[in-house]
Amino acid sequence: MDKAKNLPDIFFDGDLVKSVAVGSYVEMKKGFLTLIGKVDGEHSEPDGSKKTDRANNGLFQRELEVSLVGFINNRGMFTGGTSELPLIGNQAFVPTRDRIQKIHNLLKQEGDLSITIGETAYEKYKIELPIDGLMNSHIAIFGNTGSGKSNTLAHLYQAFIKRMQTENSDHFTKRCRVIIFDFNGEYSRDDCLTTKKSIYNLSTRNDNGRKIPLDVDSLLNLEMISILADATEKTQKPFLRRSIGLYHKIFQSEDPVCYLRNTLTLQVQQILQMADKDRAFLLLDYLSQILRSDEKGNGEQALTDDLEWHNKSEGFMLKSNNNIFFHSKPDHIEQTKAFHAASSFTPANDILSTLIIICYVQLIYDVLSNRAQNEHIAPVINKLKSKQADIEKIFDPNSEDSLFDKNVVIISLNDVNLEMKKTIPLLVCRKIYQDQKSNVDQGSLSIVIDEAHNILSTESSREAESWKSYRLETFEEIIKEGRKFGTFVTIASQRPSDISPTITSQAHNYFIHRLINEGDLRAISKAVSYIDKLTEESIPVLPVGTCIFSGVATQMPMKLKIWLLPDSNRPKSSTLSFADLLKAD
Repeated sequence: MDKAKNLPDIFFDGDLVKSVAVGSYVEMKKGFLTLIGKVDGEHSEPDGSKKTDRANNGLFQRELEVSLVGFINNRGMFTGGTSELPLIGNQAFVPTRDRIQKIHNLLKQEGDLSITIGETAYEKYKIELPIDGLMNSHIAIFGNTGSGKSNTLAHLYQAFIKRMQTENSDHFTKRCRVIIFDFNGEYSRDDCLTTKKSIYNLSTRNDNGRKIPLDVDSLLNLEMISILADATEKTQKPFLRRSIGLYHKIFQSEDPVCYLRNTLTLQVQQILQMADKDRAFLLLDYLSQILRSDEKGNGEQALTDDLEWHNKSEGFMLKSNNNIFFHSKPDHIEQTKAFHAASSFTPANDILSTLIIICYVQLIYDVLSNRAQNEHIAPVINKLKSKQADIEKIFDPNSEDSLFDKNVVIISLNDVNLEMKKTIPLLVCRKIYQDQKSNVDQGSLSIVIDEAHNILSTESSREAESWKSYRLETFEEIIKEGRKFGTFVTIASQRPSDISPTITSQAHNYFIHRLINEGDLRAISKAVSYIDKLTEESIPVLPVGTCIFSGVATQMPMKLKIWLLPDSNRPKSSTLSFADLLKAD
């Protein structure tokens, strides 16, 4: 090898070319074909071609370990993969800048839409990433905290949005929708991603946050309510189906309030004629749960103040008249407080509160008809009640606005409690995905989930197994089938080992920053089939901002240095500097 080629750089035709080193490329001429190899390693051996003593001449041969990565055909196009092997005696060359750019050219043809967010880590050549092939695919961005993961995500989508707006702003606005779930409030800055975006700063601590518009039909959807109530599949979900059916039956009648009052008074009459004391008092308790929510503000009414149970006769009677038993004289039930409260009941003007009332009405029906056991059904109503305050702070069922009042939407979950952080992305993703499936012609839907381990984790001791399975199955369906309906998912996480392997392995393109944890490295090794052993071994020592880009958009793994965004465009994820804290104002 020429002596100059042992130097890190070579001047060739007025251009500075990187010399041979581990990770660089070499080209080998074989007839009209140019084979491209990547240097995996190198070592030196004593130069056996000289007959003089080794100790005297001090000469060594530099030997390279090269793996074939592709070839350049006679049309000058690079193709990845192995078609032919070099012959003994074929010459090897350091590729020129033009050759390197052909190797790294990811565009199928000149003029394709592309974005540039970085350069090759070794040669420092700018890389154009194809929009078709990358952005219309599922993308996974992994890396430890501080590895540059957030900058890569922000730079990728900022460049994509800007390029699409430049190409055709009107069509991009009408036909492309992007929604980003921001768990830590990183992407809510005015200039981050784009200035033309809609931000939902949600909060479960107070009512000051912006609410997500959710129409009545969507809120009263069986799947939606089942998710909110953590309903079991075989017992509680059928009950909710009956309750929602009763809700629609009541509120589609000519006079819903009169219909509900008649239903309640009928139930009061049935309960007060029962011979089963325990069940009767249980159902009276359910009635009190309904009637204490009277819109007129009557407060908690003691429904049983004027009632007395007679054990011997096994029935209710009026306290004021011990001779009147309701099972023998039902006409006197109309004199009770319970009947008066039921006949004058007015539900609150709130969808969720009314639904909870209807659930109690349905439960009373079911217990009276021996259709359901209280201990199996009551928990689902209690769960719905416990989440009611949070749901009302997050969703607005009375709004007729669209979630996508702009085509780029940021949903900030920074001020939302842990339980709702898992629930909101599931509810919203499920709804917008169903809308997208039913109307594919409307364009594309890009779902971006930052800190994806929060909702795609297979490990969670805080939730029921059935609920966890449903959550994962929903997102697995989106990532497995979404491409057919113009839906593309991007996930970013610092813990790929926690994410469902089904989801990780379904990604088409990967940006892998530094990962140190052995479990994370194992997860990457299993899920990502596009990475060779040498590239995989370099992941723990990648510099900040450098990543391995691999997938269907590139013919072989590439080590990219992602450029740092300007401070105003950067996500709010920088590490706090104590030196900056001590600087004078």
